[in-house]
Amino acid sequence: MDYKEEQRNEIEALESIYCGELEILSIKPFYSFAIPIKTEEYEAETDNGLSCRLEFTYTSKYPDEPLVVSIQDPENFEKGSGEKLKEHLVEQMNENLGMVMVFTLVSAAQEWMNVQWDKIKLHREESAALKLKEEEEAERKRFEGTRVTVETFLSWKEKFDEEMGYTKRREMADREGKKLTGKELFMTDKTLDQSDLKFLDDVDAVKVDESLFQNLDDLDLEDDDDDDPDFDPNSSYESA
Repeated sequence: MDYKEEQRNEIEALESIYCGELEILSIKPFYSFAIPIKTEEYEAETDNGLSCRLEFTYTSKYPDEPLVVSIQDPENFEKGSGEKLKEHLVEQMNENLGMVMVFTLVSAAQEWMNVQWDKIKLHREESAALKLKEEEEAERKRFEGTRVTVETFLSWKEKFDEEMGYTKRREMADREGKKLTGKELFMTDKTLDQSDLKFLDDVDAVKVDESLFQNLDDLDLEDDDDDDPDFDPNSSYESA
């Protein structure tokens, strides 16, 4: 087989296929050239899409042996993706030995990048949705606050008393025999804030003897002053 002729024929075919894109880097000792590839959604200088340049160099017995392939200028590739693409291309070369294969390799690389970009987009969408959910949950909790229970209230009041100095003032008053005001007692005594509730609970325990009020009609409740015709309510009395 005339390897040089095979290689020249492939270069001509590639120049027709990738017109204006294929770049010849060198001719001797063997052809070396580059072909840029990118995903459909690629936008330069943004994080949209993937792109790179595939550089190929023929060997003395290509296509009966693999050619040299390198990946240059990868954009938006995830860590380790360049190595994975290179491994994918090596597998393709081993499967296509004996025939010119650059077009096959470029197509395989293009398809691999499209699949990777779909995965990246899905990961970004999932991350954005998770972040939004976490932000909404944090906002809900911020407005919801902490539910008040007896335990949380007493815990808060104990800390509040300590911060305001009521606990310390009460201890000092106890030692000095000082009598606290009602407000100070309420602010320092944790039992007083529950006294009203306890009083309401005890109301049912009060018994009323209804028989004491059954004979009220028999009582003489007439006002004697109203029956006295000589009584003048506007009159004044002089002291003797």
